[in-house]
Amino acid sequence: MASVRGRTWLLVAPLAVVAAWLAVPAAWRLVVRPESSRALRGREVAAAAGCFACHGAEGRGGVGNPGSRRETIPGFSGSTLMMYVHGDAEIRQYVADGRPDRLADDVDHRAEMEAQAIRMPAYRGVLSQDDIDLVVAYVRTVSGMVTPKDESAQRGLEVAQASGCFGCHGALGMGGRANPGSLKGYVPGFSGADFRELVRDDGELREWIRKGKLARVESHWIGGWFSRRQQIQMPAYERFLDDRKIDDLVALLRWIQAGGPEREPLS
Repeated sequence: MASVRGRTWLLVAPLAVVAAWLAVPAAWRLVVRPESSRALRGREVAAAAGCFACHGAEGRGGVGNPGSRRETIPGFSGSTLMMYVHGDAEIRQYVADGRPDRLADDVDHRAEMEAQAIRMPAYRGVLSQDDIDLVVAYVRTVSGMVTPKDESAQRGLEVAQASGCFGCHGALGMGGRANPGSLKGYVPGFSGADFRELVRDDGELREWIRKGKLARVESHWIGGWFSRRQQIQMPAYERFLDDRKIDDLVALLRWIQAGGPEREPLS
C-alpha cells in the first residue's frame, strides 16, 4: 500500500507543481494590476476592429489601394490625417459612417470612393460609442497633430522625439510597450497611477532622465530586483541633455500627466 501511495505521489507532485506555476501569472495580475491609457485601449479596439489591416501597422499607412488618388490608404499620422479630417468630430464620423458628414452628399467624393478598390467601412452598430471614443483618443495621440501650447513643453516635445522617448514609452507617452522581466510587464506611460508612483516630484523626474534610474526604487527590495532584471533599461541622458532640455522635458511630461493630449484641439 505504501508503494502505491508513493507512486501516486510521484504522479501527483509534478502536476501540482505545474498547476501552481500556471497559477502564478493569474495571481500576480490580481496583485499587480496593469494600467492602460485611453489611447492604448483605443489601439486595442482598432486592432480588434481590423483597422490596421487597411491603415497599416498601428495606423502608419502605406497599404496600397488601386484606383485611389494617393494610391495608398491614408495613415493616422502627420499631414496625411490633416488632409482628411477637420477636428475630433470628423474622426468619429469616419469611424462610425465611413466618411465625415460634410461629404455625405458630395458627388465628387462618392465617385472617388467608387473608383478605388478599398473603401472605408462604417462601424456604426458594430462599435459602441465608448469604443469609438477610444479609437478617436488613439488616432489623436498618434496623429502628431496634438501639441502643447506652452513654449517649454513644445521644446520638450522636440527633445523627446529626438531622444527616442516615445519609442519605449509609446506615442505621446501613452505606454503599452512590452518589457519582459519588469514589475508589470511593460514600459510605463507618462500618465496615470504608474507615472505618479514612479515620479513623485520634479526632482525624481529629473533623476530618472539624468541617471536612467531612481535611488528610491533601486534601494527597495522588490523595486530594485525588478529594475535589475527587466529587459529594457531606461537610458541615462545626463551626457546628452543639458539642464535646459531636461527642464523642457519635465514641462512636456507634466503637460501629458495633466491630460493635455486629451484637451488640446487638433492643430
